[in-house]
Amino acid sequence: MRQDGAQVDLDTSLGYLLKQAHSALRSAMDSALRPLGMTVPQYACLELLAQRPGLSNSELARGAFVSRQSMNVLLQSLERDNLVSRHEQPPAGRSVPVQLTAVGRERLQAASAAVSSVESRMRQGLDTGEQQQLRVLLSSCVTALSES
Repeated sequence: MRQDGAQVDLDTSLGYLLKQAHSALRSAMDSALRPLGMTVPQYACLELLAQRPGLSNSELARGAFVSRQSMNVLLQSLERDNLVSRHEQPPAGRSVPVQLTAVGRERLQAASAAVSSVESRMRQGLDTGEQQQLRVLLSSCVTALSES
């Protein structure tokens, strides 16, 4: 029920459909990453570090959709598994930079292939134009919600 007392029609609710899509995507990604011993947040963190080196803990947390505290625990586990490294001392009052290790790059390559396979499966019913249209529409939704 909404605040105004009207009932939400789940069959036509875009928010509900987006949540279903998110849940299905997350489940498929979990299944694809599990054999690699990796979680979706771990994969997201490694991917962010590969594409945007030098991100702070807070930026990594936002990009991986986890709290700063969760990101700290996640980074500790990635460091323990030798997938990332952190310098002991931050450079001149900055946050401690995190870097992918050679092992981390190797594991990321396998994880990226697994996730790419999931995304390909997700897009299989859409032609190229529909895929582009979906990107534009979803970006528009994100922008509209970010501005309010």
